[in-house]
Amino acid sequence: MTHRSNGSEPEILSVRTAARSRLFHIEAVELRFANGSVREFERVAGSVHPGAVIIIPLLDEHNLLLVREYAVGLERYELNLPMGRIQTGETPLEAANRELREETGYAASNLKSLHTLALAPGILGYRMEVVLASGLFPSTSTGDEPEPLEVIGWPLDRIDELVTRDGISDARTLAALFVARQSLRTPHASE
Repeated sequence: MTHRSNGSEPEILSVRTAARSRLFHIEAVELRFANGSVREFERVAGSVHPGAVIIIPLLDEHNLLLVREYAVGLERYELNLPMGRIQTGETPLEAANRELREETGYAASNLKSLHTLALAPGILGYRMEVVLASGLFPSTSTGDEPEPLEVIGWPLDRIDELVTRDGISDARTLAALFVARQSLRTPHASE
Protein backbone atom coordinates (compact mmCIF):
# COMPACT_ATOMS: atom_id res chain seq x y z
CA MET A 1 0.00 0.00 0.00
CA THR A 2 1.30 3.46 -0.89
CA HIS A 3 0.82 6.37 1.50
CA ARG A 4 1.05 9.81 0.00
CA SER A 5 1.96 13.05 1.69
CA ASN A 6 -0.73 15.70 1.79
CA GLY A 7 1.70 18.02 0.00
CA SER A 8 2.42 20.37 2.90
CA GLU A 9 6.03 20.85 3.90
CA PRO A 10 7.08 19.88 7.43
CA GLU A 11 7.36 22.76 9.91
CA ILE A 12 10.92 23.54 11.00
CA LEU A 13 10.83 23.72 14.81
CA SER A 14 14.55 24.36 15.39
CA VAL A 15 17.95 24.38 13.73
CA ARG A 16 21.12 24.07 15.79
CA THR A 17 24.78 23.25 15.21
CA ALA A 18 25.44 19.59 15.95
CA ALA A 19 29.11 19.53 14.90
CA ARG A 20 31.65 21.65 13.08
CA SER A 21 34.99 20.87 11.48
CA ARG A 22 37.30 22.71 9.13
CA LEU A 23 35.31 21.35 6.16
CA PHE A 24 31.81 20.65 7.47
CA HIS A 25 29.11 22.30 9.52
CA ILE A 26 26.48 19.78 10.61
CA GLU A 27 23.05 21.08 11.62
CA ALA A 28 20.41 19.26 13.63
CA VAL A 29 16.98 20.17 12.22
CA GLU A 30 13.84 19.37 14.21
CA LEU A 31 10.76 18.97 12.01
CA ARG A 32 7.04 18.53 12.66
CA PHE A 33 5.26 16.65 9.88
CA ALA A 34 1.62 17.18 8.86
CA ASN A 35 0.59 14.06 10.79
CA GLY A 36 2.04 15.54 14.02
CA SER A 37 5.16 13.37 14.05
CA VAL A 38 8.29 15.23 15.27
CA ARG A 39 11.74 14.06 14.19
CA GLU A 40 15.28 15.42 14.25
CA PHE A 41 17.47 15.08 11.14
CA GLU A 42 21.06 16.06 10.55
CA ARG A 43 22.26 17.81 7.41
CA VAL A 44 25.39 19.42 6.09
CA ALA A 45 24.76 23.16 6.36
CA GLY A 46 25.44 25.61 3.57
CA SER A 47 25.70 22.91 0.93
CA VAL A 48 23.12 24.31 -1.47
CA HIS A 49 24.84 27.20 -3.22
CA PRO A 50 26.48 27.71 -5.52
CA GLY A 51 26.61 23.99 -6.39
CA ALA A 52 28.77 22.15 -8.88
CA VAL A 53 28.94 20.94 -12.47
CA ILE A 54 29.93 17.67 -14.07
CA ILE A 55 30.82 17.84 -17.73
CA ILE A 56 30.44 15.23 -20.47
CA PRO A 57 32.96 16.52 -23.04
CA LEU A 58 32.45 15.15 -26.54
CA LEU A 59 35.80 15.28 -28.31
CA ASP A 60 34.08 14.35 -31.56
CA GLU A 61 31.02 12.32 -32.58
CA HIS A 62 32.68 9.05 -31.51
CA ASN A 63 34.68 9.90 -28.36
CA LEU A 64 34.33 11.58 -24.99
CA LEU A 65 37.02 12.76 -22.59
CA LEU A 66 37.67 11.50 -19.07
CA VAL A 67 40.29 12.61 -16.57
CA ARG A 68 42.34 10.54 -14.16
CA GLU A 69 43.03 12.23 -10.84
CA TYR A 70 44.01 11.24 -7.34
CA ALA A 71 41.07 10.46 -5.04
CA VAL A 72 42.36 10.90 -1.49
CA GLY A 73 39.27 9.22 -0.01
CA LEU A 74 40.14 5.98 -1.82
CA GLU A 75 43.91 6.57 -1.81
CA ARG A 76 44.21 5.81 -5.54
CA TYR A 77 43.86 7.37 -8.97
CA GLU A 78 40.32 7.34 -10.37
CA LEU A 79 38.86 7.89 -13.80
CA ASN A 80 36.13 10.57 -13.78
CA LEU A 81 34.34 13.11 -15.87
CA PRO A 82 35.65 16.67 -15.42
CA MET A 83 33.80 18.44 -12.60
CA GLY A 84 34.04 21.28 -10.14
CA ARG A 85 32.34 23.93 -8.04
CA ILE A 86 30.33 26.77 -9.49
CA GLN A 87 31.94 29.99 -8.33
CA THR A 88 29.86 32.87 -7.00
CA GLY A 89 28.52 34.89 -9.92
CA GLU A 90 28.99 32.08 -12.46
CA THR A 91 26.21 30.29 -14.30
CA PRO A 92 26.45 26.49 -14.45
CA LEU A 93 27.41 26.67 -18.15
CA GLU A 94 30.16 29.22 -17.47
CA ALA A 95 31.47 27.02 -14.67
CA ALA A 96 31.37 23.98 -16.96
CA ASN A 97 33.47 25.69 -19.61
CA ARG A 98 35.95 26.99 -17.01
CA GLU A 99 36.35 23.57 -15.40
CA LEU A 100 36.66 21.93 -18.82
CA ARG A 101 39.51 24.31 -19.74
CA GLU A 102 41.27 23.79 -16.40
CA GLU A 103 41.00 20.00 -16.36
CA THR A 104 41.22 18.96 -20.04
CA GLY A 105 42.82 21.84 -21.95
CA TYR A 106 39.69 22.24 -24.11
CA ALA A 107 36.77 24.65 -24.16
CA ALA A 108 33.37 23.99 -25.74
CA SER A 109 31.47 26.06 -28.28
CA ASN A 110 28.23 24.23 -27.37
CA LEU A 111 27.09 23.59 -23.80
CA LYS A 112 23.76 22.06 -22.81
CA SER A 113 22.37 21.38 -19.32
CA LEU A 114 20.87 17.90 -19.20
CA HIS A 115 19.80 17.33 -15.59
CA THR A 116 20.48 18.27 -11.99
CA LEU A 117 21.75 15.54 -9.67
CA ALA A 118 21.32 15.61 -5.90
CA LEU A 119 23.72 13.67 -3.73
CA ALA A 120 22.20 12.23 -0.57
CA PRO A 121 19.26 14.69 -0.57
CA GLY A 122 18.20 13.51 2.88
CA ILE A 123 21.27 15.16 4.44
CA LEU A 124 22.82 17.32 1.74
CA GLY A 125 21.47 20.24 -0.27
CA TYR A 126 24.37 19.85 -2.72
CA ARG A 127 23.33 19.92 -6.38
CA MET A 128 25.37 19.07 -9.45
CA GLU A 129 24.40 20.19 -12.94
CA VAL A 130 25.09 17.63 -15.70
CA VAL A 131 26.38 19.52 -18.76
CA LEU A 132 26.98 18.12 -22.23
CA ALA A 133 29.89 19.90 -23.96
CA SER A 134 30.55 19.67 -27.70
CA GLY A 135 32.41 21.61 -30.34
CA LEU A 136 35.65 21.30 -28.35
CA PHE A 137 38.68 23.36 -29.24
CA PRO A 138 42.08 23.71 -27.50
CA SER A 139 41.98 26.26 -24.67
CA THR A 140 43.82 25.94 -21.39
CA SER A 141 43.52 27.64 -18.05
CA THR A 142 45.20 27.04 -14.71
CA GLY A 143 42.94 25.52 -12.10
CA ASP A 144 43.31 24.37 -8.51
CA GLU A 145 44.52 20.84 -9.27
CA PRO A 146 47.78 19.99 -7.47
CA GLU A 147 49.13 18.19 -10.57
CA PRO A 148 48.23 18.03 -14.26
CA LEU A 149 45.38 15.59 -14.87
CA GLU A 150 45.73 12.77 -17.34
CA VAL A 151 43.14 13.26 -20.11
CA ILE A 152 41.83 10.07 -21.70
CA GLY A 153 39.67 9.68 -24.78
CA TRP A 154 36.96 7.02 -24.51
CA PRO A 155 34.91 5.61 -27.42
CA LEU A 156 31.18 6.28 -27.09
CA ASP A 157 30.37 2.82 -28.44
CA ARG A 158 32.16 1.37 -25.37
CA ILE A 159 30.46 3.59 -22.80
CA ASP A 160 28.71 0.65 -21.09
CA GLU A 161 32.15 -0.77 -20.18
CA LEU A 162 32.75 2.19 -17.85
CA VAL A 163 30.14 0.89 -15.41
CA THR A 164 32.21 -2.20 -14.57
CA ARG A 165 35.70 -0.89 -15.26
CA ASP A 166 38.15 -1.00 -12.37
CA GLY A 167 39.33 2.48 -11.36
CA ILE A 168 36.04 4.27 -12.03
CA SER A 169 33.75 4.24 -9.03
CA ASP A 170 32.62 7.85 -8.67
CA ALA A 171 28.82 7.73 -8.43
CA ARG A 172 28.51 11.24 -9.87
CA THR A 173 30.39 10.22 -13.02
CA LEU A 174 28.36 7.04 -13.44
CA ALA A 175 25.06 8.87 -12.82
CA ALA A 176 25.96 11.64 -15.30
CA LEU A 177 26.84 9.07 -17.97
CA PHE A 178 23.52 7.35 -17.34
CA VAL A 179 21.63 10.65 -17.62
CA ALA A 180 23.44 11.52 -20.85
CA ARG A 181 23.27 8.03 -22.35
CA GLN A 182 20.76 8.86 -25.11
CA SER A 183 22.61 12.04 -26.07
CA LEU A 184 25.87 10.07 -26.27
CA ARG A 185 24.61 7.32 -28.52
CA THR A 186 26.22 7.23 -31.94
CA PRO A 187 24.43 5.66 -34.92
CA HIS A 188 26.90 2.77 -34.68
CA ALA A 189 26.22 2.15 -30.96
CA SER A 190 22.62 1.02 -31.55
CA GLU A 191 23.44 -1.39 -34.38
